[in-house]
Amino acid sequence: MAPFPTTLFLLFLTVPLCSATLGVQYYDQRCPHAENIIYQTIRNASLYDPKVPARILRMFFHDCFIRGCDASVLLDSTPENKAEKDGPPNISLGAFYVIDDAKTKLEKACPTTVSCADIVAIAARDVVAMSGGPYWNVLKGRKDGRVSRANETINLPAPSFNTSQLIQSFANRGLGAKDLVALSGGHTLGFSHCSSFEGRLHNFSSVHDTDPTLNAVFAQSLKQKCPKPNSDQNAGQLLDPTSSVFDNNYYKQIISGKGVFASDQSLLNDYRTGLIVKAFASGQTQFFKEFAASMIKLGNVGVLEKGEVRLNCRAVN
Repeated sequence: MAPFPTTLFLLFLTVPLCSATLGVQYYDQRCPHAENIIYQTIRNASLYDPKVPARILRMFFHDCFIRGCDASVLLDSTPENKAEKDGPPNISLGAFYVIDDAKTKLEKACPTTVSCADIVAIAARDVVAMSGGPYWNVLKGRKDGRVSRANETINLPAPSFNTSQLIQSFANRGLGAKDLVALSGGHTLGFSHCSSFEGRLHNFSSVHDTDPTLNAVFAQSLKQKCPKPNSDQNAGQLLDPTSSVFDNNYYKQIISGKGVFASDQSLLNDYRTGLIVKAFASGQTQFFKEFAASMIKLGNVGVLEKGEVRLNCRAVN
């Protein structure tokens, strides 16, 4: 694996979940160059398209939160079935071509060996590390699922959720409040269209036109970018001023009242999460450690022991 100029966290070398045992060394004999092939593919794609890191990381979250980390988000719709990637929250997902490219190269090097689910998990780690964030050892050995339904994307946590709704959503997947706050830090990479937060800017309530938890100057800036009505479908806001660098600025923004999503800002004012937000804002090393640990936990959600290794990530075998 190519070295990353970043912090290394060696965590949980083997974790059994859902009767499936994942391991760091799963491909050492089966496909020894698998991780390097994925890294080089992701790195090259990111050089040409700076949106790739945020899109790959979001892809991993959206995959694991539906049926577990089974690459169901990669499956294309068919005449008989509308797949997850065409569900409303996933319309804005992108960079599927990068996973396709990695899979094509892996099939040449090690046919029918590396699952699409593992490619997404490894790629998510790589985009974080190459953006300046932590590096961790990815547990491998996932199998690919055969079911993908657009209507199940309703189970993804929405940017309008309050902290209680977020905690319940994460708890349903075996993740705690600390995991919620740490994984929300993935918003340090990326951009959001106005539609995900404009409800905070106009006609917020019968008392307030604008969400009162928003910094007033920041709210005015957002209103200029997202007027009502808004004819620019591409308008939006970076989720973090240093949106191409994986750092703890996201938490500093929240403390300043500049969380873009209602779900992000709500974390500060809830007794179950507020102290964690403040700790991560003041300590990037602690955030990196907890983010790596939570990504490993998320990567163990709904792991399939009995599945397949797809030949093409967009279609079942």
